[in-house]
Amino acid sequence: MNIPHDVRVRLDLARDLVGEAGKLALGHFADRAHLGVDAKLNGQDVVSAADRAVEVLIRSSVADRFPDDGFLGEEYGLQESRSGWRWTVDPIDGTSCFVHGLPSWCISVALSDAHEQTRFGLILAPVTGDLYEAVAGEGSRLNGQPIRVDERTTLGTGLVGLGASHRVAATKISAVLQALLESGGMFVRSGSGALSIAEVAAGRLCAYYEPHINAWDCLAALLIVREAGGFTAEFPGEGRSLLQGGPVLAAAPQIAEPLNNLIAHARQRAS
Repeated sequence: MNIPHDVRVRLDLARDLVGEAGKLALGHFADRAHLGVDAKLNGQDVVSAADRAVEVLIRSSVADRFPDDGFLGEEYGLQESRSGWRWTVDPIDGTSCFVHGLPSWCISVALSDAHEQTRFGLILAPVTGDLYEAVAGEGSRLNGQPIRVDERTTLGTGLVGLGASHRVAATKISAVLQALLESGGMFVRSGSGALSIAEVAAGRLCAYYEPHINAWDCLAALLIVREAGGFTAEFPGEGRSLLQGGPVLAAAPQIAEPLNNLIAHARQRAS
């Protein structure tokens, strides 16, 4: 791999950190009866002691090694960069699944440069041990093996991942769901946007759509999809800042246009 030195040294650290973070998170997962959990906006938007502990582990380790790097984490916010590099981390994406004992959660780590270009992304699903990884220009891998999106499936034969949250009106996703089912398609809802997007890269899903997602949930996964030959819509979208988040769409290339058309039709019908 022809990876610049500044990226390589941070990638080496990120690989070590996701492994350590995965072990820490699994320890909390195995002892959920004693896990402190707090609601953010409501009972479906929660944060656990595990989220906070994992982010502190990653954030403090990055600060020790690269003190001038910026950091954007879900639990403790933004620290501006003095070096031009910024880490974007979701310590546990899928916290609701985590606290209820479901395996659909992951740790997501991305590195971006001064031009807001994601240079690498890692997603670890600790329960299964699956590690998705991509470096810009170097392709995507799952557990060390190259992966590609499924370029043969159609919207009618593949599985579309859908995400929802209380940040947007329920009709924004229910209209898409109705249109997808009426067109003969099928959907899954796993609870982790980051992991679902990464599954598009591995050909497990043909696409993923969510009307609003945060940067820490998707930057790593979107790079993994692109490096696996897939399509990703511009994120967070025109007129939005990274901290605001926005809609996300990742798909196998032949799925992107029909799914975009389906979403546009659903929006018109819902308005």
